Amino acid sequence: MPATNKKLLSDKSYSQKAYLGKFPYNLVNSGNLTKYFQTLTDYQFISNKINHPEFGIQALIEDYDLLDATQTATHPDQSKTLKYIQSALRLSAHILTQDKQQLVSQLWGRLQTIKTPAMQTLLTQAQKTHPHPWLRPLTPSLTQAGGRLLRTLTGHSSF
Repeated sequence: MPATNKKLLSDKSYSQKAYLGKFPYNLVNSGNLTKYFQTLTDYQFISNKINHPEFGIQALIEDYDLLDATQTATHPDQSKTLKYIQSALRLSAHILTQDKQQLVSQLWGRLQTIKTPAMQTLLTQAQKTHPHPWLRPLTPSLTQAGGRLLRTLTGHSSF
């Protein structure tokens, strides 16, 4: 990640809010899809957006929907990678809302079978930069991203 991005992510001010809130949108609108892909596959960006009090998991999930059909068609490999990450985040949303410290475990448990370079880089970044102890699934024991289940809804315990 460029030094400018690191500085903005560490800054708890208006710049960080602007960076986390509008940066992906601005990248897509300016046609900078390479930087958009790099941003949404960067563990530090993902973690900071989830942990920011004004954004959270749902705002991050929505960042992955910014590409239109033409952009998706012209960048199929990158689009597929982003959809897998978005799917993993959706499947993990009910857990991450309660405990953001489980982000690394959730990503590993849902994405470790996807052997693309971008995905392996994301998982390696997550492993190296997570400051707390975490459980690393050795096998893909969680519902895998890209499957039939889209999201788990919680809140009702009776019929």
